Amino acid sequence: MHELSICEAILRQVSAVAQTERAARVIRITLRIGPLAGVEPDLLRAAFPLVAAGTCCADVRLEIETAAVRVACRLCGAVSQALPNRLLCGACGSWRVALLEGDEMRIESVELPERIMEHV
Repeated sequence: MHELSICEAILRQVSAVAQTERAARVIRITLRIGPLAGVEPDLLRAAFPLVAAGTCCADVRLEIETAAVRVACRLCGAVSQALPNRLLCGACGSWRVALLEGDEMRIESVELPERIMEHV
């Protein structure tokens, strides 16, 4: 389950932010995960408390936003949403598309007591 190593990486980054800001704890972490990121959000939710136990993130509220899959067509130039298992242009139906969004996993925000840090 690679979600454990992902949780460890998130914990390292968020702990560094908390330490820099001299915060003893973290209230909320918001993640943005695309359906093509190769990460299972439910497994991440289950694994995070195990990794965070005894740290500044022990009682954190972990929120996960799902990103849409967006593509740009190399033939007609249209930008459209696509299904994760059907990366086709929404305008002309071409399979010659470039992925713009949908494979990302990033920390959107970290909420500390009395402050919010955007785009860590």
